[in-house]
Amino acid sequence: MSQPQQDRPKDKPWLIRTYAGHSTAAKSNALYRANLAKGQTGLSVAFDLPTQTGYDSDHILSKGEVGKVGVPVCHLGDMRALFADIPLDQMNTSMTINATAPWLLALYIAVAEEQGADVTALQGTVQNDLIKEYLSRGTYICPPAPSLRMIGDVAEYCYTNVPKWNPMNVCSYHLQEAGATPEQELAFALATAIAVLDELRPRVPASDFPALASRISFFVNAGIRFVTEMCKMRAFVDLWDEILRDRYGVDDPKHRRFRYGVQVNSLGLTEQQPENNVYRILIEMLAVTLSKRARARAVQLPAWNEALGLPRPWDQQWSMRMQQILAYETDLLEFDDLFDGNPAVDAKVEALKDGARHELANLESMGGAVSAIEYMKSRLVESNADRLGRIERNETIVVGVNRWQAGEPSPLQTEDGGIMTVDPAVEAEQVARLNDWRAARDTAAVTSALAALRAAAAEGRNVMEPSIACARAGVTTGEWAAQMRAVFGEYRGPTGVSANPSNRTEGLDDIRAAVSAVSDRLGRRLKFLVGKPGLDGHSNGAEQIACRARDCGMDIGYEGIRLTPEQIVNAALEDRAHVVGLSILSGSHMPLVEDLMDRMRAAGLGDVPVIVGGIIPEDDARRLREMGVARVYTPKDFELNTIMMDIVTLVDPQAVAAE
Repeated sequence: MSQPQQDRPKDKPWLIRTYAGHSTAAKSNALYRANLAKGQTGLSVAFDLPTQTGYDSDHILSKGEVGKVGVPVCHLGDMRALFADIPLDQMNTSMTINATAPWLLALYIAVAEEQGADVTALQGTVQNDLIKEYLSRGTYICPPAPSLRMIGDVAEYCYTNVPKWNPMNVCSYHLQEAGATPEQELAFALATAIAVLDELRPRVPASDFPALASRISFFVNAGIRFVTEMCKMRAFVDLWDEILRDRYGVDDPKHRRFRYGVQVNSLGLTEQQPENNVYRILIEMLAVTLSKRARARAVQLPAWNEALGLPRPWDQQWSMRMQQILAYETDLLEFDDLFDGNPAVDAKVEALKDGARHELANLESMGGAVSAIEYMKSRLVESNADRLGRIERNETIVVGVNRWQAGEPSPLQTEDGGIMTVDPAVEAEQVARLNDWRAARDTAAVTSALAALRAAAAEGRNVMEPSIACARAGVTTGEWAAQMRAVFGEYRGPTGVSANPSNRTEGLDDIRAAVSAVSDRLGRRLKFLVGKPGLDGHSNGAEQIACRARDCGMDIGYEGIRLTPEQIVNAALEDRAHVVGLSILSGSHMPLVEDLMDRMRAAGLGDVPVIVGGIIPEDDARRLREMGVARVYTPKDFELNTIMMDIVTLVDPQAVAAE
């Protein structure tokens, strides 16, 4: 029987974080120290896309991406600047890093050593989840098997040397962002965790495995259907306990605790009436805080204007204050679980668990998560298409988007558009610092350290110790990743865009007829090339555009993420594309589109319409149109059929002129 409320101690609040990093290590450090002074209790580091994908800031694929969605960290000097005057032995640091997780953790440990910290006392997390990268985020480097091995290397090293560190954060967050249903989010995340535990079990004595398993944590999403989301978290707790007990024989309940951090849903944040996002964020936070037995250990919230661009420090502060008010002003933490014994909650939890178990069994029959990547990707694309279709048909109401669109202009959007921008000069400055770093280091020490790293990888030894040695020697992010690519190879994940049209026919008959008519005049099927230039791995929008265009009868070219403008232009030439569509959500649209448009004209393709989609401020959209871009689409353009008819209209005058 639980204690009377007046006798039980008040629970400690969860770790309060903001996901932050931009421009340079020095500017990000200033932001971190300011946020800590405002009451933040942990750090959550956002790295830029070159850092996440293992490229130095001067690599061709890094053009336009440096410092845009996070902080660039090329070497020990950058990591040193990032945490200057922040004592790492007193900090709980989450690093959202996956493919290069061993390397960034190595840099972090090297900086902690320089600070004189006791490395065994370090606390924090590296996300280190590659399977969700193949499915939804796209910052992978190597194929699944060696990637799983490196995840194991980090966990095995931390278990011995940094025992309070979480070596892996199973990330279901991006699964929901890619359209996953609650059952899919549960099943795909737990299947990933099972793959990791199967990798780890042979690495340690059986008696130590429960303690190692207990260090695996999760990073989840919470959407607007907050009752379902709260039930999902209770289902996660039960299923994780069940898996560790029954599959792995972990007897001690303390080693079976489901530990998770959360960022609430960004997918549902709207460009239209963005002030409404404040309410959405608050409601979504309740899903992961109200239920004591399924309460998050750490929470970070998006800002109200993330659908517009990069939030300003004030915007992040507003989201942090939301957490502090709930944790410190309300009486939430004075009560036991508010939902135990609730029949409606219990029934929903059981239904979610049953659905997840069914999907887990399906994945198990395919050989587990690593073998089922293509299947899971296709399921996410289908689920996301269903989600968008319900919004288009007004079956799912989104306030300000498909209902109650009329409203007053937001006074929160000032003359700067309500967002922060990264100075274009940041990239050149970062490259200059990188060149200075390379010139000042001991080249022989770097060569020796890289050789030792490559040997460890090739011989199947743990890469963490040689990675830390590389960090101390001055190796760069790109050099470290180049060794992993050389030994393990590179990987291109499935796109999830099926070759066969779906059965979705609502509202498509007129568009299909228009596509057929234009195709007849062209003498061949209308060819639509969809490309993702740069390092942005958020492919959900590109996939949905490609799927809908395919369903409308267009001939689709889509090769997935991480292409150079040159590669896209070459594909347009080879495919004889009638329209080129670009998807860029990282904020690097201006330099990448400018490069592509120049190359299109040089290749004699200046008359081929180019359309661009992404999180693009209106001033940038105007400049893109001045460059010759035919259409610019942002998150407010959710009606895909309208976009399809735009494509037909753009091509039709060409067909008429060719007759």
